[in-house]
Amino acid sequence: MNNSLIIKKDTKSENTLQIFKTIIFNQEMVLLLSILFLLIVVGFINPRYVSNRNLISLFLGNAYIAVAAIGMSMVIISGNIDISVGSLIGVLATISGTIAEAGFPIWISWTIPLAIGMFINFVMGILVAYFRLPSIVVSLGFMSILKGGLIMFTGGAWISNLPDGYALSQLRPLGIPMPIYFMVILTTLTAYWMKMSPLGRSFYAVGGNSEAARLAGIQPKLTVLKVFILHGFFVGIASVLFSTQLSVIQSTVPPYLELTIITASVVGGVSILGGTGTVIGSTLAAVLLAAISSSMIFVNLSPFWLRSAQGLLILATVLADLYRRQRQLNK
Repeated sequence: MNNSLIIKKDTKSENTLQIFKTIIFNQEMVLLLSILFLLIVVGFINPRYVSNRNLISLFLGNAYIAVAAIGMSMVIISGNIDISVGSLIGVLATISGTIAEAGFPIWISWTIPLAIGMFINFVMGILVAYFRLPSIVVSLGFMSILKGGLIMFTGGAWISNLPDGYALSQLRPLGIPMPIYFMVILTTLTAYWMKMSPLGRSFYAVGGNSEAARLAGIQPKLTVLKVFILHGFFVGIASVLFSTQLSVIQSTVPPYLELTIITASVVGGVSILGGTGTVIGSTLAAVLLAAISSSMIFVNLSPFWLRSAQGLLILATVLADLYRRQRQLNK
């Protein structure tokens, strides 16, 4: 009788320990706890940090990064990367504002960037999937083309004569900024779709082992092309959210934007080697990065420290991913 009680206690302890390990090694849970910890600590130092105005501003100004990170996460999961994403957002935002300023219907200025983003990424996908060019080389070339072309054609001019009704990001249904709706809804739907749909699961298969995916009946080339097109769709949405935040648009590429988006994906648990990760993690990581950036202002730290923090987070996440993979191989 005593032995059975001891066995039950040991089993219960093992289950509790297993649950604890699952929570600790779950990237989404780690990110969520990190956000809460940051809010509590910095809020204690400066109560204005957790005011409604600052929290809404924090989400409003960075929701477009989370949306772009959804597409980036899919690309990295498939075993690729896109470092031209920041330049593309700058170009598409300028195109959107230019169309609106020219007097075209508002809905056209919102939808054309989506179509152009998908087309540009279609071309990138063709070069990566069918011409077998490394995605980092292709996207580096596109980054230079887009960034240089934007400055050459616009000279960094401001677009200010925007029509009424163009500012999508400034709408507040039920008192909540529109970008937050986009961020939450798109993250939820995409996470469910990637888990349940054959195409979504094929992204993981191709990123994990392209040859094994091919033997299982998946077409790796077509899958990579599709993931780039979807990435262009999310970049298009992100560009519209970015361009409609303010009443003016500067025709330049936001600095370090591609680094922030890639950091959100990688820190969110998407393996830089491909095959694993979720878009929920990338969205939480985007929120965490925004919270870190905002906290530096409230504790009187230079915002330049954010770049160092991003680099450290990337290194720590990649090392943790390599450690997890090594443990799995040794089992």
